[in-house]
Amino acid sequence: MVKETKTGSRPGYDDIDLGRLFGVLLDNKWLIMLVTAIFALAAVIHVQLATPIFRADALVQVEGKTGLSNPLAEVRSILGEEPKADAELEILRSRMVLGQAVDQERLDIDVIPTRFPVVGGYLVRRGMERPEFARRSVWAGEYLNVGELRVDHEWLGRALRLVAGIDDGYRLYHGEELLGEGRVGTTESFDEGRIELRVAELEAGEGAEFTVVRRTRLAAINQLRSRFSVAQRGRDSGVFNMTLLDEDPRRAQRTLSVIGQIYLTQNVERQSAEAEQSLEFLEAQVPQVRTELAAAEDALNAFRMQHESVDLNIETRSVLDRVVELDARLSELEMEQAELSRRYNASHPLYAAMMEKRNNLERDRERLNERIHDLPETQQQILRMSRDVEVTQQVYVQLLNKIQEMSITKASTVGNVRILDDAVAQPGPVEPRKPVTVAMLTLVGAFLAVAFVIVRSILNRGVESAEQIEDLGLPVYATVPLSDDQQKLVRRVKRHNRRRGRAVANGVLAQNAPGDTAVEALRGLRTSLHFAMLEASDNRLMITGPSPNIGKSFICINLGAVIAQSGQRVLILDADMRKGHVHTAFNADSKGGLSEVLSNKAELDQVIRQSPINGLSYVARGKAPPNPAELLMSERFSRLLDALSERFDLVIVDTPPILAVTDAAVIGHHCGTTLMVARFGLNPPREVDVAIRRLESSGVKVKGGILNAIERKAATSYGYGYYHYAYKTTET
Repeated sequence: MVKETKTGSRPGYDDIDLGRLFGVLLDNKWLIMLVTAIFALAAVIHVQLATPIFRADALVQVEGKTGLSNPLAEVRSILGEEPKADAELEILRSRMVLGQAVDQERLDIDVIPTRFPVVGGYLVRRGMERPEFARRSVWAGEYLNVGELRVDHEWLGRALRLVAGIDDGYRLYHGEELLGEGRVGTTESFDEGRIELRVAELEAGEGAEFTVVRRTRLAAINQLRSRFSVAQRGRDSGVFNMTLLDEDPRRAQRTLSVIGQIYLTQNVERQSAEAEQSLEFLEAQVPQVRTELAAAEDALNAFRMQHESVDLNIETRSVLDRVVELDARLSELEMEQAELSRRYNASHPLYAAMMEKRNNLERDRERLNERIHDLPETQQQILRMSRDVEVTQQVYVQLLNKIQEMSITKASTVGNVRILDDAVAQPGPVEPRKPVTVAMLTLVGAFLAVAFVIVRSILNRGVESAEQIEDLGLPVYATVPLSDDQQKLVRRVKRHNRRRGRAVANGVLAQNAPGDTAVEALRGLRTSLHFAMLEASDNRLMITGPSPNIGKSFICINLGAVIAQSGQRVLILDADMRKGHVHTAFNADSKGGLSEVLSNKAELDQVIRQSPINGLSYVARGKAPPNPAELLMSERFSRLLDALSERFDLVIVDTPPILAVTDAAVIGHHCGTTLMVARFGLNPPREVDVAIRRLESSGVKVKGGILNAIERKAATSYGYGYYHYAYKTTET
């Protein structure tokens, strides 16, 4: 075996190694692809089985006031108090509009057909008619049309189950309780008149079931509002786009059309009511103004007769014209004030602006009154009476004109809302968006798979290079690759009291495949041990590890085999009296081994077995004793090791994991050399360090380490750069 190690700077174990992460993704590419494919397949199934949602849309416009308008509302236009777009949006979303749509379309009655589980809706959309085996489910071409459903308050929101019968008959259930039977086209009463149901149409096979629910009006309005949306197109355009989502495209179009008509109707009625209210106010002022005009004319005529037709001079006439103009305008403002006072309080901006305008006119009139006081008494008197007549006459004429205008306005009210585009359902569904949904779920699957692989590699990061063990202060004597040939020798043994078996070797790799790269690595370990054990106090080698299933027995057996093949006498002692399985590599039984010798049930010569490999012997673990640690601490175990050291050139002791039991710490006191085995990708460096410290705290010095079962992974190549090459002899 040739081992090559990449040199140079190596990222610390706690640093983020992008190369290693990339390698981890390459190593798990099939897992990532599998999870992504599963998510993609699930997305395809989902979009095929999901109920499609259709959208209907319409376009309406709210215009400014045009044509003949309310004369008393002109001040609102001047001050910019026209209805805002936000107000119209809220009107469209209001319960006033949506509630009428619920009533007209009977959206508070839900009819839900019973479908075949999972794929029923998909099959119905594909037009599949009732098969022979179906009974309860509803299929293509089958439907229920409820003409009327009236229930008492206690039945609101409670599901009723309607089962189709024969000859236009049906049965009505609540749960499993039969409420009664009825016929199509007839109004039927159930539960002592608390439920009145008229089925208009029922086209379904016998036994088909429908769920019928009468919801509260508020619940139906809220459900409609959740599917309805309206927004203004552009800024201050006054054009609103209304959309409605529904499973049934025809119902969506019909409901949205009703909403538009309700909004249009309420707009016309609102403006017509405003004109009618103003007209009533104006008509109520006419008798009073007519009476005031007659009284003013009589007073003026009487004064002239008394003073023999006194006329106004030119100066007085000009003052009179100005006064009449101001009084007429003040009279008009008084009518507007009376109109506004019924709508707004004194702090409203419209009302305050009107009062400011009136105060300015009254100040102008006060200045004219001062000029009038300078006139002769007769001229003052005739001016006041003439003013009363002309002002009242102008007001009376204005009232008549405005009454005519308001009458025309009321008769010609069309509102300021018009429907630009009638409601129409789009031909294709808007949900689910199949390509987008499949792409998104596929990406989610890929992301979750990548995240799982990365998190798992971070949280469960075992030793991946010899440098990681050497960083702990332990020299690495060998790095043993994972052998494919060894996997062929492994079989699973199941004990009678365990559900799952455990994998054990059923042969010796060094004998079956002597050219394997793992065997070559162990030959290199044989060379390293020759020099490492020169200063040892004895010829005993203990091989242990932090945890189970790391390949300790594999190392012991095949290391013993390659050393025996070099001409030495080697004995493998299976000191794991709990779960040792060295005997299985030689197709032997565990009985008659170490535990029998230590418990004085057998002699040493009886338990030493010769393997098929010349020069290699072994001692099985024996029958599992109740007190393995106590047997290992006995004087008999020490004498046993001394006897074995005299008979063999090398004694290899296979021990249990040090972090699981204390057996290895006990055995280590009797062995001059101890090696620690760590499995690639399984034992984290921290765990190996704890195992070393556990032995050292017991007085056992660990001579070196072995990194076992190294795999050719992209994570290792990109992260640490270890390479293993096969170097075999070729025939020429």
